[in-house]
Amino acid sequence: MGRKPKDQEESVVNRIEELRLAKGISRQQLADAVGVHYQTVGYIERGEYSPSLVLALQIAKVLGTPVEKIFKLEEEN
Repeated sequence: MGRKPKDQEESVVNRIEELRLAKGISRQQLADAVGVHYQTVGYIERGEYSPSLVLALQIAKVLGTPVEKIFKLEEEN
């Protein structure tokens, strides 16, 4: 299975904002818990930035949700 050219790669979508709000956690609180700037959380939530695997796992831990329930490729259902 070969890699797709960069311009054909799937986008990563996430449920961070939905899960964060359900837990009553602000962007700043999530950012502080995982060691990033609150704007980084916003970029990730909007799909403008894909987090590293380590950061994705840290976010999942803070949100108490398995990482695969937070992040998925855009083409997945």
